[in-house]
Amino acid sequence: MSLDISRWNLRIRSSAAPAYRAIADVIGEDIDSGRLVAHQRLPPVRELAQRLGRNFTTVARGYAEAARRGLIVSRPGTGTRVAERVRTGAVRRAGPAGLPDMMMNMAPEPEDSALTARLWQGFAGIVDRQEATTLWSLLRYDEAGGPPEDRAAGAHWLSAHLPEVSAERVLVFPGVQAALLALLMTLARPGDRVACEAITYSGLKGLAAQLGIELIGLHSDRQGLDPDAFAALCATDPPAALYCNPTVQNPTTATLPAERRRAIADIARRYNVPIIEDDPYRPLTPEAPPPLAALAPELCFYATGLAKCLGAGLRVAYVAVPQARYQARLAAAMRSTMVMPVPFMVRLATQWLQDGTVDVAAEAIRRESAQRQRLAADILAGTGFAAAPNGFHLWLPLPAHSSAARFAADLRARGCAVVASDAFSVVGAPKPAVRVCLGGPVSRSGCRDMLQAVAAELVAATDGVAARATD
Repeated sequence: MSLDISRWNLRIRSSAAPAYRAIADVIGEDIDSGRLVAHQRLPPVRELAQRLGRNFTTVARGYAEAARRGLIVSRPGTGTRVAERVRTGAVRRAGPAGLPDMMMNMAPEPEDSALTARLWQGFAGIVDRQEATTLWSLLRYDEAGGPPEDRAAGAHWLSAHLPEVSAERVLVFPGVQAALLALLMTLARPGDRVACEAITYSGLKGLAAQLGIELIGLHSDRQGLDPDAFAALCATDPPAALYCNPTVQNPTTATLPAERRRAIADIARRYNVPIIEDDPYRPLTPEAPPPLAALAPELCFYATGLAKCLGAGLRVAYVAVPQARYQARLAAAMRSTMVMPVPFMVRLATQWLQDGTVDVAAEAIRRESAQRQRLAADILAGTGFAAAPNGFHLWLPLPAHSSAARFAADLRARGCAVVASDAFSVVGAPKPAVRVCLGGPVSRSGCRDMLQAVAAELVAATDGVAARATD
């Protein structure tokens, strides 16, 4: 039986659930209706992502969710198939229950009762204001880029590492991803080229594909983007912009040292190339070198938000623009795509910035992330993984000649989800590696279980490569 992709697309778009859950839902519906039968093979993740018009990570997470529900199983050599039904009508689980989904790069949720109480007080501080003016202000359209008070709160927060920033140069967006969409729409046209790291944020790949923008992957190493590679590209054909995630890069965790930042800023200035600086992890690493926006303020569009230092559901981000003339263009891009940030969220973010809650939460997340990184250092000792001391993801290289996609599929069969390096590659087949996320709602003990599953799978992958080499 073949998949009805048009029906899948319709069901996923119309679902109120996140896209990855909607994918698992539609698989379950097709099993229940008989449109999918036991042992039927499903398309590989990349193929299904193309057919659905979704990014690799979303579809991979959808398969992981379906596997966790016992709807499908993934095995090396046989791909992903519909699970065998048992007599009760339920389906067998693909792996042990209780292991977490470590695909989405979410901040850990500290077990800190004082912080929890403080966050609830923040919600109550808005909800309990029972004046009609407050209520209706939360239900109206906000001005594009955010009201002055909210822009001022964002500018004050950014001024810790961008001392020259002013509220007039800051816009409020519904999350960094929305900000990146508006920035790409403003700085590039379909067919233009945007430079980035060869292994880059998968969300950038999805946006570029939607906008018809070509990404040019530049050589990077454990210290991040290579300035010489950027200079060589600019000397031959300068790109429309450079995208860079210089602090705790997603996925490799690299942080650009100060000398490379200065070199990249100088090159961008020499060739007049705008820089999109995506810096969501700086609150976790306040000791990081100054942002590119502090070195080339006339060229840099600086984007950061609260998702990584509070929670992914707080979709509030701030963009500092180099010149006021860009404000109207970015605001127009926002209005045409996502209209505006949610006023309630923006007011909540402003309150938490003003009363210091953001700083308290970021410190708690740094402490919890450091504990989880110590777990990783113990369990994955000797594997050569890369991580930031206070970050909540790591980059795990796999044995040469192994398959990152197969490794991820085998982990899904254990009930644990990671993201293969293919999802982040801009320049073809990358070296095999996976991104492992340590945050989200999972407890520290659950994180330990996941890391042990990863370590066990890594041993199996290493043994498999060795066995193939002796055949």
